Amino acid sequence: MAIFDISEYQTRLRKTKERMQEKGIEVLVVTDPANMNYLTGYDGWSFYVHQCLIVLLDDEEPFWIGRGQDANGAKVTTWLNENHIIPYRDHYVQSTERHPMDFVCNILKEIGKSNATIGIEMDTYYFTAKCYTQLKLGLPLATFVDATSLVNYVRIIKSDKEIEYMKKAARIVENAMQTGIDAIEEGVRECDVVAKIMHAQISGTVEFGGDYPAIMPL
Repeated sequence: MAIFDISEYQTRLRKTKERMQEKGIEVLVVTDPANMNYLTGYDGWSFYVHQCLIVLLDDEEPFWIGRGQDANGAKVTTWLNENHIIPYRDHYVQSTERHPMDFVCNILKEIGKSNATIGIEMDTYYFTAKCYTQLKLGLPLATFVDATSLVNYVRIIKSDKEIEYMKKAARIVENAMQTGIDAIEEGVRECDVVAKIMHAQISGTVEFGGDYPAIMPL
């Protein structure tokens, strides 16, 4: 299930659409995993293959598009209805004959957006040159505009619930740091210190559980 209430995600989506309207964007293709998580709650270690969200001005929910084996993760971690979770088959993965963005193009054609103004996150790590060329090839009537920071600017202003979670996360970080400081002594193995830090991070507090860090303790 998603971390936040559906109303929180709907507010984020509304603000994103407002920025889309300001920039004349009808369709937004979101490929940054952090932005995908922000808008839907999607939490899957699946960004090593192509995936995206499709945000439409005239649809209440985004579409999640990703590898078939990752679709269950979208069903579990997001607030989206199953008809907005669209997986592609494995023959799109590492193929020299087809590309996942070909699949995205077909979806956009099916929903009548083949000639829309489409915002894409041009300068994100997971949106490759091949992604762009396949979109251009598959949707020759569409107009593409750079929307790299569109969602990021929405994320800057935090909601009350986000601030609440950030404060809880800060308590976990403080506890993990103190655990590491207390564990460091002459003769203690580095791996044992790190193990205690990671245990503190994942255990969290009595009120709020933790999680593994985005970057392993250095």
